[in-house]
Amino acid sequence: MKEDIVELVKKALEGSKERKFKESVDIAINLKGVDLSQPKYRIEEEILLPHGRGKDVKVGLFGGAEIAAKAKGVADIIIIPEQIEDYAGDKRKARKLVAAHNYFIAEAPLMPLIGKRLGTVLGPRGKMPKPIPPGADPAAMIGSLRKTIRVRSKDRKTFHTMVGTKEMTPDQLAGNIKTVVQRVTVRLEQGENNIASIYVKTTMGPSVRLM
Repeated sequence: MKEDIVELVKKALEGSKERKFKESVDIAINLKGVDLSQPKYRIEEEILLPHGRGKDVKVGLFGGAEIAAKAKGVADIIIIPEQIEDYAGDKRKARKLVAAHNYFIAEAPLMPLIGKRLGTVLGPRGKMPKPIPPGADPAAMIGSLRKTIRVRSKDRKTFHTMVGTKEMTPDQLAGNIKTVVQRVTVRLEQGENNIASIYVKTTMGPSVRLM
């Protein structure tokens, strides 16, 4: 990747008109020489951005009274075990819950029940809960998830992911971009040789080539 990435990010930001909403900053990664018809070569990573996402991230928690008390005021919603069946019996309500939250975490003993009763709603959307290890602080997990993005290529050689928002500084965005590209690169058999190009843009702005 070019060393003047900060300047290229500035160019993308400056080329974007002011909007009445908070624009995301995204990168598009184009691969080459990779057979994505084979699942083992597909990219599926969760990456902790060093400078955060720049926007609200909603995290839900499945857990009993003790873990719920620790997460109170931190999790955006707490679903106690008795409520799992309520959501399972009302698929519309369950879909609404999943759509409104970016990530979920859950006490490990509840994972089988969640998988059985809500897996058909959570799974296809890539939002199956992450188990809370015994003794772990759910607040710390939630804090990390608020800075995490999910990168998925599926079977497409061109895929996108957000790296922040227009309100963030070029240096912050450049730091996030480098982190994402490094994680993707190490997953590729030939490293950078499997990357055809990378572009950065705001939601409504023009693309600027980074690589």
